[in-house]
Amino acid sequence: MPEKTIAIDGMGGDRAPDSVVAGLSKFADSGYRFLVFGDEGKLRPHLDLLPSGVHCEIRHTDHVVTADMEVASALRDSKKSSMGLAIQSVLSGESAAVISSGNTGLYMALAKILLRTMEGIARPAIASILPGKKGPTVCLDLGANTECDVKNLVDFAIMGEAIARSAFNREEVTVALLNIGSEEVKGSRLVKKTSEILKKFMESYVGFVEGDDFGKGSVDVIVTDGFTGNVALKTMEGTAKYLTSELKKSLDSGILARLGACLAMPSLRRLSQKMDPRLHNGAILVGLNGVVVKSHGNSDDVGFANAVKFTMDMLNNNMFLRIRHQLKQAQQHYAFDETAIQ
Repeated sequence: MPEKTIAIDGMGGDRAPDSVVAGLSKFADSGYRFLVFGDEGKLRPHLDLLPSGVHCEIRHTDHVVTADMEVASALRDSKKSSMGLAIQSVLSGESAAVISSGNTGLYMALAKILLRTMEGIARPAIASILPGKKGPTVCLDLGANTECDVKNLVDFAIMGEAIARSAFNREEVTVALLNIGSEEVKGSRLVKKTSEILKKFMESYVGFVEGDDFGKGSVDVIVTDGFTGNVALKTMEGTAKYLTSELKKSLDSGILARLGACLAMPSLRRLSQKMDPRLHNGAILVGLNGVVVKSHGNSDDVGFANAVKFTMDMLNNNMFLRIRHQLKQAQQHYAFDETAIQ
């Protein structure tokens, strides 16, 4: 059945196909079927090693999208690629969702061309749910749109609100704009103008937040342009990896340190899980007419498995349909004159 089928770009990502197939190995008897698109000669040796409970089918193509391809030139032949064919399986209804670790720009461009955007949305965005001290936060855009106008940021706020209501299963959520300060006088013309619009039309809008609010979980949704969001995300991931690496070095620096590490191991494991970006892998390309999930380009099997789990959770909770419903309601509620935001 389509609702139990997920299309996989088997050749996308720095570590594909090894990491992709190894990630799928964790879903024996999950009730899901995977269509894996890619070079059968490279995929078959890995797939033959999967547990019997993992239901995979190879769809062969020798066309592959690489990370260094320019979007414009790559688009000419990309519909025949593992990425393009995986997206088309969602368009045809054969698959309920698609996952790729491949070139983000081309993935977004292809998905937009093939699936098209939801009515009223000018540009899709990359959204993810990040952990925080007080609770999780929906963050967007995380890299799809390096340059944005006011209309784009307003759209992101509406989509973010819809995701938060669906993901957190509550109507009352808070939405904020990322800025260099929380004061109204700070920031660029873009964020100031967007803030003025959101104050008028969005009851859940609470104003500006700063970069350190990503980890606090002080609001349910943080909205920013794709350039800033991607830099912020990569900074957080890099910092987490650095701290984890330094902590491991410190705990292995001598006999007393290793003894202390043994005593503190349960707490250290919990800390490691919170800080490991692989365990929070998976972002939705929101605003498209289909469930399109992006896995980190450098994902290993653990990271890719979490992107698959993220996708399954979306499908099991009917999150896409709920987001579309919430988005339609929000657009009606926040109907505004677009000439006011030029």
